Amino acid sequence: YGGGVIGRYCDLPEEFPGVAHFHTVRVNPPSGFFYTSKAMKELCDIWDKYGSGLTNLHGSTGDLVWLGTQTDKLEPIFAELTAKGWDLGGSGSCLRTPSSCVGMARCEFANIDTMSICHTMTQKFQDELHRPGFPYKFKIRVSGCANDCTASVARADLSIIGT
Repeated sequence: YGGGVIGRYCDLPEEFPGVAHFHTVRVNPPSGFFYTSKAMKELCDIWDKYGSGLTNLHGSTGDLVWLGTQTDKLEPIFAELTAKGWDLGGSGSCLRTPSSCVGMARCEFANIDTMSICHTMTQKFQDELHRPGFPYKFKIRVSGCANDCTASVARADLSIIGT
């Protein structure tokens, strides 16, 4: 747990068997949070197969958050995500999923390629996302210009801003 899975167990599983296990899974987003409808359908199909079907998008990281699955379904979820090119996001006391603004893809003010930097940082620190090694959560944010749309100065431990 911690690396993309938030474990939740019910204290009274006999009385509430439907939520005896109700783990949350975070899926690492594409850079800039651009999900195609095909990608969303693919991800939702995986979640319908192994989880409750409840989902939301995390506002500051773009992680796709899946609410409610059982312990024995965690490994098959990860295996299918990996087979389709997806990965778990960061949660808990570890590196959180690095995030960036849309950068040069959609903004005329961007001075750096935020999505490339964010992708590179995510790949570089993938082990830290999956195997919590920090004593406290650590956040990386990349903003393409001084407008700082990711609020990296206020909300990150490592801020990269194109000026």
